[in-house]
Amino acid sequence: MTTPPQIYINDTTLRDGEQAAGIAFSLDEKVAIATFLDTIGVQEMEVGIPAMGGDEAQAIRTMANLGLNAQLLGWNRAVLSDIQASIHCGLTRIHISIPVSDIQIQVKFQGQWANMFKQLQGAISFARDHGLEVSVGGEDSSRADEIFLLEAAQFAQQSGAFRFRFCDTVGILDPFSTFEKVKKMTAALAIPVEMHTHNDLGLATANALAGVRAGATSINTTVNGLGERAGNAALEEVVMALRQIYGLKTNIQTERLLELSRFVAKTVNCPVPPWKAIVGANTFAHESGIHAHGVLNNPSTYEPFDPKEVGWQRRFVVGKHSGRHLLSQVLQNYGIQLDASNSQRLLNAVRDLSTQLKRSLTIDELLTLVSQENIGVAIT
Repeated sequence: MTTPPQIYINDTTLRDGEQAAGIAFSLDEKVAIATFLDTIGVQEMEVGIPAMGGDEAQAIRTMANLGLNAQLLGWNRAVLSDIQASIHCGLTRIHISIPVSDIQIQVKFQGQWANMFKQLQGAISFARDHGLEVSVGGEDSSRADEIFLLEAAQFAQQSGAFRFRFCDTVGILDPFSTFEKVKKMTAALAIPVEMHTHNDLGLATANALAGVRAGATSINTTVNGLGERAGNAALEEVVMALRQIYGLKTNIQTERLLELSRFVAKTVNCPVPPWKAIVGANTFAHESGIHAHGVLNNPSTYEPFDPKEVGWQRRFVVGKHSGRHLLSQVLQNYGIQLDASNSQRLLNAVRDLSTQLKRSLTIDELLTLVSQENIGVAIT
């Protein structure tokens, strides 16, 4: 299956990311995140919901005046007042969301899909008359009738939308069904398709990639996978998967992904789990004796790519699963030659303490054990 030469990242950390329960960015924080994303090469950002007014509108207006290289996008309903709010914020590109599943149309348009189409057409016409570029998104695309979904996407295209967003709003798809659904859409449309995937089943990144395999050329992401409920497709995961698996360009400075992740995590006061892909603290940390021995000989034995590509440095830590080879290597870095005849005794002490503490040991703890056991001599 062929894939496009380049995928556009439309990051929605400042919109869908902020909709995560308990998250609220200040104006300064929004500006800082937008500036960071722009600096590392993110091509497009969904920066908020202008119709909220107040501080939200002020933040969007401030970002619109920054002169960023990235395209900025505001999220709207198919409501003229929403679009007017986007105009007042200084945006020239907007996204209009419409419900496309039976359950969403019933709740939001009392089941009257024809009224929804009419309202969408009026909203697009109004926006284009005011010089705006318009993206249209199908809310709950994954649960929509496929024939109706294609009709809605084609209607948006005919009405002047420059892109259609396929939304797995409640994160129910797997990559196989995603591919089949999106393939039908890309085959039926002349405008690009964008992927918007949620992580309710832990498949947001996989489903976004499946959409790309099916011909989608744009992906919504959030830093650290921040977002509603279980979150969205993580920027760092999507960018590195596109690069490592498919060799696709995003023009994003991947060596700053760790820095970006830590910045956003600090901003939202929500630490990144150590096992988190790409940016978690354990991503390039090696404790297991077999793995550490392999990496010491050839890093590619147990690392999918060079840690420097995402801003990390390789780490070796000692703990319950460490072996004598790793223990010796770590101690040599601190000027200590491990006494081979007593190395097993030190290793047993390391494993016992690590089990008690339920974690790997710090260097100070390791050196204390060496001193207590009187096992090692200084390298001269």
